[in-house]
Amino acid sequence: MKMKGFMALAFMAGLVLLGGAAKAGSEVKMTGDVRVHGNWFSKTNYTGWNGDGAQTGDPFTVWERFRLRTDFIANEDLKFRLGIRVNNGVWGDGTFKVDNPAVAIDVYQAYLQFKLPGTEAEFTVGRQPFTVAHSSFFGGSSIVLDSEAAAAMVSLLLIKDTLSFTGGFMRLLDTNKDFDKTTRQVPDEFDGYYLSLPVTVEGFSATPWALLAVTGRDADYAGTSVGGGGLYSNTLAQTLFSAGQYALEPFGVRNAQNMFLWAGGAFEVTTLDPFKFYADLIYGGGNLSDRAHNKRQGWFLDFAAEYTGFDALTPQLAFWWSTGEDGSLRNGSERMPQIVSAWGPSTSFLFDTDQAFVNNTMGVNAVGTWGFSASLNSVSFLPDLKHRLTFAYAHGTNSAKGLRAANALLGAGTYYQMGHDLADSEYVAGINLDNTYNIHENLALMANLGWSHGEFDSSVWGRRFVDQAKRGDAFLIAVGLQYKF
Repeated sequence: MKMKGFMALAFMAGLVLLGGAAKAGSEVKMTGDVRVHGNWFSKTNYTGWNGDGAQTGDPFTVWERFRLRTDFIANEDLKFRLGIRVNNGVWGDGTFKVDNPAVAIDVYQAYLQFKLPGTEAEFTVGRQPFTVAHSSFFGGSSIVLDSEAAAAMVSLLLIKDTLSFTGGFMRLLDTNKDFDKTTRQVPDEFDGYYLSLPVTVEGFSATPWALLAVTGRDADYAGTSVGGGGLYSNTLAQTLFSAGQYALEPFGVRNAQNMFLWAGGAFEVTTLDPFKFYADLIYGGGNLSDRAHNKRQGWFLDFAAEYTGFDALTPQLAFWWSTGEDGSLRNGSERMPQIVSAWGPSTSFLFDTDQAFVNNTMGVNAVGTWGFSASLNSVSFLPDLKHRLTFAYAHGTNSAKGLRAANALLGAGTYYQMGHDLADSEYVAGINLDNTYNIHENLALMANLGWSHGEFDSSVWGRRFVDQAKRGDAFLIAVGLQYKF
């Protein structure tokens, strides 16, 4: 047995033994999920290529992932969670290769959670799931940040059943870890400070929130990939900063550290139940004290309504709007900066949001677009069988002139990418039909179908990309199993 394989086996055996030993003084609970699915995908990214057009996607791929979460519970006020995973591997590669497979088990959650004795103050410290406040309709995710993060958070109940507080510190990136490369200290960290004040009364909830971040000049943003879709080569350099920062001289930022601020509110109205309404309003901006072409700031809002009075289905409507780039790079970016976003209405095929399977969306960036969606959700006429039918349309709010200027300097697909970033002369539309059959209580067979069409501007992306997109629409068939335990 290879040494790496032996170490992985020893790690798993140690986890089992640790769980057995812990039972004497604490309760141990394990939960997790397994997902295995095949994707038949025609025209990923509307071209069949990756974001910069250098590689061609395979029409058929089998994906598998495994996640195990173990809670070591001393009592209701003290516990530790350890989460390990094999994350979105492809059959025939890495862990799932026929011979000498690579070891791909990693820790994605490891946090301590406890309450101060005699209080309702709860602390969560370690690598933990985190998202900024958002309305529950839009994918259960956020347009700004939705990911695991190394953080120290505290939640405090201020008024029972009415008002609470959540806040804390997170270190999102520390490129040089505990020692810089020379005897000169450099700002290589990306830190965040978060607070929210959820307010709940009968039939209404509102959560004002803010996220303040400090970006160090020497952190490796370009080498840090973000997003789970894998369809586009996005990095923090693209999601946080303006195109002008990389396209115009003097390149890079002037200040050693710059501030970024996101502030918003999430709202839900259920007082007219079975009519329910949801909304988010967000402002984000950063690098505002740096050079003019490094600035980035913008707005995003969404609104949704659904009717839950039918037993057999739930009709849903949603709308969103975001500021987009203007025609100049010299005054910075007019798009709201993002970190790791996962947003989408009614599990739309256009957006990488709360889909059960991986790499089966078109990966459109909602920032820089406006659009709407209509869905028939939770459709059920037979026991254990459910369907969801969703149509979505997105139109760009980014100036074609601005995208064209950036592409001329950086190359199409380097910073902006066709089908991911939409000019105001472009639109995309998509339909998905998602079907779920519960074979057992915890085992589901899923068959998802998707179609999308896009109209793109050749003056922005060039004939090569646009002509490839015109040769046929994007289609997806994803079939697989999900087991939760």
